[in-house]
Amino acid sequence: MIELLKVILPYIQGLWTLPWILVGFLVTAFLSSIFNEQKIDSIMKKIGLILLYMFVPLLLFRIFLGVDFQENEISFALLCIAVFILMYFLAYGYSLYISKKLKLEGSSRSHFIKTFFTNQGRSSAFVGGAMLAIAEWQVFAAIYMSVGALFLFAIIPYLLSRLYKKTHTSTRQALPWYLRLFPFYLVFVASLAILLHRYTGLEISDFGSEGSIVFLFITSITIPAALYYVGAGIHPHDLKRKEFRQLFSFSKHINISNHWLWVRHIFLLTVLITPLLTCLFMIPSYLLGIVPNAWFSVIIINSILPITSTNMFLVPYGIDKRVTALSVTWTTLFCVPIVMVLIYCFSFLF
Repeated sequence: MIELLKVILPYIQGLWTLPWILVGFLVTAFLSSIFNEQKIDSIMKKIGLILLYMFVPLLLFRIFLGVDFQENEISFALLCIAVFILMYFLAYGYSLYISKKLKLEGSSRSHFIKTFFTNQGRSSAFVGGAMLAIAEWQVFAAIYMSVGALFLFAIIPYLLSRLYKKTHTSTRQALPWYLRLFPFYLVFVASLAILLHRYTGLEISDFGSEGSIVFLFITSITIPAALYYVGAGIHPHDLKRKEFRQLFSFSKHINISNHWLWVRHIFLLTVLITPLLTCLFMIPSYLLGIVPNAWFSVIIINSILPITSTNMFLVPYGIDKRVTALSVTWTTLFCVPIVMVLIYCFSFLF
């Protein structure tokens, strides 16, 4: 059994994991043609929660178990926090500018700004988890994922809830309890691994030769499973010519709906403006030797991740459901291939 696991391990680690996105897309497309698509989506959501609560924390535990979390790691964590803050300030400022350009006022303007602001959040748990497949990036990608989880599941929902309470008497909680708990659970698991390693010297090798192989195998499954999940979320029927023209055509003869105008500006911010400004900040820092290779790779690739689908949980706080769903779909379709290419190229160049 152990020998079999050793044979399988190379195929669920490193760059071998990237094709699992295509596998997820093809298998789900096939199953959706036979069974009810909503039923398939419902099953995939449950699989996503299992990945979030069981496999992702176990993977982070394994990564941090061998790390002396000191100045280098703390500095990168602070950089990640700064990057996220700048990203959201950029989204807020740009949304104010676009809302004036579109002549939005009152509740429509507030609705637009909250939708725009929220959809700056990125899929750092699933798509970004692909970077964990590169050994040199693992620790820093895990740190970015942990900081991202705090923003996505704790800080942003809190800010939205404060804005919501200013105009509504309801005290509703948009996120279910298990998602509100997730970022703290993730940070707890990572902290536990760091403290165990620091004060007891515990490492994976202490599990024994067979135990360490089994633990390595179980945690390594996380990456191809997460990438399969990403591929499963891309549906063939989303690739409609009409929607493509609504998003990209600038012809005056095409009537662009208000929803698509919002999606177009969100797409422009997340796929073009944010990555370009991130590069403008990171490239000089890298060339001057301020930022190491791994830091540079993780930050740049994360800047072009697709919008996270968990934003849909925040619809009750006053963000637009249709705009958010369309933004998630189209950023996933465009960003995932770019991210995969960047991971492949950066893993050799840096």
